[in-house]
Amino acid sequence: MPHLEDFLTKEEEQEIVDAIRIAEHETSGEIRVHIEQNCDMDVYEHALEVFHYLKMDNTKQQNGVLIYVAVDNKTFVIYGDKGINDAVGETFWNSTRDKIASQFKQGNFKQGLIDGVTEAGKVLSQYFPWEHGDTNELNNTISKG
Repeated sequence: MPHLEDFLTKEEEQEIVDAIRIAEHETSGEIRVHIEQNCDMDVYEHALEVFHYLKMDNTKQQNGVLIYVAVDNKTFVIYGDKGINDAVGETFWNSTRDKIASQFKQGNFKQGLIDGVTEAGKVLSQYFPWEHGDTNELNNTISKG
């Protein structure tokens, strides 16, 4: 797998950030992407730690979604806050996971993340539609560990 700095170009990162901004335009939900080179513990547990570290659990409606990627481990986790998990069915996570995995298997990491962000935004907009006065509670940039 590529080194973290080679996983996405600056242009690809910007395209993902743009996809987050567009997805969040239709929902009060918050979507973040976090990328690390390696995860040497349970990847789901670590994604939960990153979720808290990024303060994604501080959204008003508990509707943050983290897409966590461990490059060397060739794995990713989609983690949603309590408000989302109480509202959506398991097919939400499966469809988002499948969109990302399909592109990742072909080496299309940027497109996988864009597809995952777009899918998450679509479903979030059904349960957490954007309303007048909604503010962007979390930074849209890609964080790295």
